[in-house]
Amino acid sequence: MMDQWNIIEWLTYQQDSPLLFTQRYFWVFFALVMGGYSVVYKHTARRNLFLFLVSLFFYYKTSGFYFIILLFSTAVDFGIGWAIFKNKVRWQRQALVALSVLVNLFVLGYFKYAYFVADFLHDLTGIEVEVINQFALWTNEAVGTNFVFDRILLPVGISFFTFQTISYSVDIYRGHVKPVKNILDFGFYVSFFPQLVAGPIVRASEFIPQLYQPYSLSKERAGLAVFWILNGLLKKLVLADYLAVQFIDRVFDNPQLYSGFETLSALFGYSMQVYADFSGYTDVAIGIAMLLGFTLPVNFNSPYKASSVAEFWRRWHLSLSTWLRDYLYIPLGGNRTGSIASYLIVFFFLLMIALVVDQPVLSVLLGVLFAGGYLLMRYSSTAERWVNTNINLMLTMVLGGLWHGSSWNFVTWGTLNGIGLVVYKNWKKISPWADKSRWYNRAIGLAITLIFITFTRAWFRSPTWDGAIQILSKIPNDFGWSTVGGVLAGNWKYFTVLVLGYLIHWIPSAHKARLRQAVSTAPTWALFALALASTMVIYQILSAEVQPFIYFAF
Repeated sequence: MMDQWNIIEWLTYQQDSPLLFTQRYFWVFFALVMGGYSVVYKHTARRNLFLFLVSLFFYYKTSGFYFIILLFSTAVDFGIGWAIFKNKVRWQRQALVALSVLVNLFVLGYFKYAYFVADFLHDLTGIEVEVINQFALWTNEAVGTNFVFDRILLPVGISFFTFQTISYSVDIYRGHVKPVKNILDFGFYVSFFPQLVAGPIVRASEFIPQLYQPYSLSKERAGLAVFWILNGLLKKLVLADYLAVQFIDRVFDNPQLYSGFETLSALFGYSMQVYADFSGYTDVAIGIAMLLGFTLPVNFNSPYKASSVAEFWRRWHLSLSTWLRDYLYIPLGGNRTGSIASYLIVFFFLLMIALVVDQPVLSVLLGVLFAGGYLLMRYSSTAERWVNTNINLMLTMVLGGLWHGSSWNFVTWGTLNGIGLVVYKNWKKISPWADKSRWYNRAIGLAITLIFITFTRAWFRSPTWDGAIQILSKIPNDFGWSTVGGVLAGNWKYFTVLVLGYLIHWIPSAHKARLRQAVSTAPTWALFALALASTMVIYQILSAEVQPFIYFAF
């Protein structure tokens, strides 16, 4: 009976135990996938179908019956893609692209931002807005299921696969890619399980050509895959989870109980945690994809080596940063011009803030800001370009922040990073430290950038807006100089791991490349020994239950 129950658990969705790369179950699952793959890999159509079905099962194990949403997005954008390709009338093609964007954003907005909108309407009007999961309600009525319909659960990875399907339609319109031959191949592109739930965001032009290439896996490529997998697991389990469990979580959960030094230490710890967690996931995804014969883009390039905010965003979450640049920033006008969409979005955001925040002075200032910007653009072409460029940059970062989560915390985080980019873009023109060829200028820039990125993450990590303020206010108001020695002594393991994490991160890229090369060309017995040793280290150091990946929430 117990064995039967275990089999049922393995084959069905468990809400409190979604399928993670860090679970032993996943590696049993992946071993079975590779076993089946060995039978079909020579035939591309069968291979793609097999991986599509496997990916659907994987997504079912992470989000339950929400895999139907994935199938819906797949069907809609496959059809729209072919319609765009066959249609030669420009306005009709544009309408089809707009339809793809609107449908995908509606799905994303409904499941991710329903409560955010409801809270906004409540703050604005005082009317209590009841959020109903219509998807669950319709399913219950249609097939007699018993899904909870009085709350909306966020499907895992919905932000990632909706962005992928949007880019597919846009790229067909732009002529960058041709439609996929059949819907099963397109479903495989959208649902490819290594990167499905947390990225990287894979563009059709990068991935679709691989669908029709024969399987190839050299010994060196297999060794490199092993390196990426082990590197990712060590980042996630040894670094990210250890820092979170040992110190960070308890400080952020109860900031009032800790000194300013402890909150500062938790902030810098969280910067390392979120990097190790997310980049660790994508490293594992890259390695698994390699073993299956596919190449995923590198998603991180040592972001804490950045000496400016602009450089940081060229190194962090590359697939999202470049997506926002190509599909949002440039269409809005980029650094050349503005657009009606830009002005409408700005007006909407300023209106939202003025209506929700009960501060008349702030409302007046926002109105003056909007009017002043309009006058500048009207009477000076130089000012017009400057205003448009900075508006587009700010909007991209604000909307990028909102992409991460449906709360004012993420809007604030995105806004602050946008301000950081705007300030740096204008400051570098007159800065006496702009010459990064001098090591001390680069060191100063690195320190300022890391501090800025770390402090803004108070809103990224805190559950409430006020909680972030509380965290930051602790540092100047209650630093606790007299307790620094005791905190360091009592948490020496945490600080040791944290310092080692940053030192390893700052190792020159050339040295890391040589290490990857050494592992990829190592004999099979050495790879086996490395994998065994890494596994032993992971499970010796692991002191708590495995933590979910941070970006699963997006």
